[in-house]
Amino acid sequence: MTGLRKPQLYSIDDYLQGEQQAKLRHEFVDGQVFAMAGASANHNRICIRALMALQPMALASGGMSFMADMKLRVRESVYYPDLMVLCESKDTDPLIKSAPCLIIEVLSESTERSDRIEKLQAYQTIPTLKSYLLVAQDARRVELYRRNGLTWRYESFIDQGEIALDCPAGVITLAQMYDGVVA
Repeated sequence: MTGLRKPQLYSIDDYLQGEQQAKLRHEFVDGQVFAMAGASANHNRICIRALMALQPMALASGGMSFMADMKLRVRESVYYPDLMVLCESKDTDPLIKSAPCLIIEVLSESTERSDRIEKLQAYQTIPTLKSYLLVAQDARRVELYRRNGLTWRYESFIDQGEIALDCPAGVITLAQMYDGVVA
């Protein structure tokens, strides 16, 4: 009888060094490296529309927005959020951020489970994070996890609605995020 093969585990330093030369993006979780899949047209449209709505708010507060290719380090894991906003940054590495106030993940069939469970749990440990949005691409539905002191409050928006954000300060609407999206 053959045993199950254990996955090869890497150090975060090995991962970061390899990622600098990699042709594909990879996330790093618990010592394992996972290749990132490509995104659909709707996924890209939602990310672009959200970035267009959030960027002026981020700039007004002295912050910055990043989309898809910026690494986020959460303890000993590294992710590529679809979109994140930092209202303050003490990061010295231009390739890795660690203190976002807002993270948005656009759900897809291949990432939804991870976005809802693993990333939710990891992201909620980031002290600066105020809001985490899960955005469906097959329906006009946004789920918001908002920090409320030491706990998190869940809100759901379907078809329409305005989402008030603390950081960056302002409002983003479902109409803005889903403009041009074919469902």
